Amino acid sequence: MEKVTIDDVETQPNPMDVHSIRRPISAALGCTDFAMNYFELEPGESFSGGYHTHHDQEEVFYVQTGTATFDTEDGEVSVDAGEVIRFAPGEFQHGYNDPDATDPVVGFAFGAPGPRHDWDEIESIVYCQHCDQERGHGLELTDDGAFEMTCNECETAFTIG
Repeated sequence: MEKVTIDDVETQPNPMDVHSIRRPISAALGCTDFAMNYFELEPGESFSGGYHTHHDQEEVFYVQTGTATFDTEDGEVSVDAGEVIRFAPGEFQHGYNDPDATDPVVGFAFGAPGPRHDWDEIESIVYCQHCDQERGHGLELTDDGAFEMTCNECETAFTIG
């Protein structure tokens, strides 16, 4: 058995600086088959770096306070306090606190299977300068903690963070 207090878990923000408070609860608990992250999102901050999917992991988001917005394949979806939203492996999404919001969003992201993402199984939709349009990009975490994005169409790579 492991037990932690959320406020005692060290904050580990995204290398792309898209949120100020992210606490990796599953790491603190030593989870081996389940991911759990706690977030506090100020207006304009997001759960992740952009529109993406995990091909190997489903994700569930629980909004404790505030209203989170998710860009999905079906359009924009609002998730209010006390609500939960699930994304199956392969479903694209991007969750955030609207820049015009007046209140923060406090919520949790859960993923399974696995305590963390397999970087080879994440795909982000971003603009490719070589293709001159938005394309799917593979994602890899570099040794210095930055993200290397590689276009699935032309294989052009660039680094963020």
